[in-house]
Amino acid sequence: MEASRRSTVAELVAARWDDRRPGLWCEQRTLTHHEVAAGAAARAALLADLLPPRPHIGVLLDNTPEYPMWLSAAALARAAVAGVNPTRRGPELARDILHTECRVLVTERTHLPLLAGLRLPGVRLLVTDTQEYEDVLAPYADARPDASRATPADRLLLYFTSGSTGAPKAALCSQGRLAAAGRSLADQFAVRRDDVHYVCMPMFHGNAVIADWAPALAAGAGVALRRRFSASRFLTDVREYRATYFTYVGRAIQYLLATEPRPDDRDNPLRLGFGTEAGAVDAAAFERRFGVRLVEGYGSSEGGAAIQWRPGTPPGAVGPAAPGLAVLDPATREECPPAVFDPAGRLLNGDEAIGELVNRGPSPFEGYWRNPDADAARLRDDGWYWTGDLFYRDTDGYLYFAGRTDDRLRVDSENLAAAMIENILARYEGAVAVAVYAVPDPVTGDQVMAAIAGDFEPRAFAGFLSAQPDLGTKMAPRFVRVVERMPVTATNKIHRARLRKEGIRCADPVWWRPPGEQTYRRLTPADAEGPLV
Repeated sequence: MEASRRSTVAELVAARWDDRRPGLWCEQRTLTHHEVAAGAAARAALLADLLPPRPHIGVLLDNTPEYPMWLSAAALARAAVAGVNPTRRGPELARDILHTECRVLVTERTHLPLLAGLRLPGVRLLVTDTQEYEDVLAPYADARPDASRATPADRLLLYFTSGSTGAPKAALCSQGRLAAAGRSLADQFAVRRDDVHYVCMPMFHGNAVIADWAPALAAGAGVALRRRFSASRFLTDVREYRATYFTYVGRAIQYLLATEPRPDDRDNPLRLGFGTEAGAVDAAAFERRFGVRLVEGYGSSEGGAAIQWRPGTPPGAVGPAAPGLAVLDPATREECPPAVFDPAGRLLNGDEAIGELVNRGPSPFEGYWRNPDADAARLRDDGWYWTGDLFYRDTDGYLYFAGRTDDRLRVDSENLAAAMIENILARYEGAVAVAVYAVPDPVTGDQVMAAIAGDFEPRAFAGFLSAQPDLGTKMAPRFVRVVERMPVTATNKIHRARLRKEGIRCADPVWWRPPGEQTYRRLTPADAEGPLV
């Protein structure tokens, strides 16, 4: 059966049976495609004996060969995998496992301390790097993958979406949607059987599974795993595994750029990086240094809207708006006017041009697990899908990412997008990483605060701000927190919730610009206890 006709992940897995080419690399271990398919079949057969039909399996693992084998096994067994975030702790971790009704939790010895003392009634542990686990799997060693019972509608993934408030929501993804996404990306990027996809983002997150593993599976390409993202090991791994493609999220590109440059940086087999939130400045710097083009894509975690890059997409844009996609003002539900740029390409009317991306057409959104309130918040206005992400569009219909709705600031009655201010501050020569977020104004609304990792000199920074023609009068940070390293989540996104929570009263040095002044000075304890208006 041709890959284009395979409508389930189970069929894609079974197609690798008897494929003796090397197909999976991790550390010093190499498995053929056939061995991965055989391992998936054995685990699927084990599930059939352990659990009733359509079970949920929690997977609390680093990026090891067990992770793709359990994803594949779940597809064959018509089960669903809940990717468990190892940075969660205590009751929050237990809540994620119990909320998704996992009957089995697959983990490894390094994560057992996280489970100590947790009440997980009815959850059976399978610890992969133990002899007991090998003994449990041994009777199923001769199993063959059977994809005949799987259907496109079968639930396959329950993956937690990060949020700034409240418990994470478990978004649903079916076999059909994941298989279609894999085929689409494989076609878009012309993935070949001899390609190797380097999976360095955590597999409990949708990016690694949907944008990296799935297109490799659809095309019959190889997969190289890095247990956890390492900027210092990135090029070494890429060269060792002959990797041609990788995905990224958050600040991973900044971490790679922060490594010590070497004269042979461009000596690598990569042809493409695909991800989100690198930013135009860092993407250009990455291509200059490593000789690798980065393609910024967009797909809401829940699958309700997607934008595909196309040839001719302007620098900084994600891609053209597909039918049904619109940038709307959340207050009026009206379409925002197109962006106005200066000759240098800088956005001049962000306050009116930036709005929320909404899919007013058919949506593949499959909902959240047992969370009708969250479903209703996404689907409004007769089924329109509200992404929760900010964008603006140019007069030709190309869309530009402007941040999350949670990252919008209200300063002196003007709406500002944190991502737009970050793009400007990223030009500051001393900045390695930048985050912009709101701190409360003592009267009303917000004040702008920035965290900067790198070399910060207050006079030079003030001079830099005054020289930026697209920095609106309300955009200049009132406070600047100088950090040695930006706090990030497990998926390398800036931990904005922590930054907002700590505010100006944090352990790092904070500089501020008092009202009416143009220069920054060090914030003192007395200043911090004052009105700061």
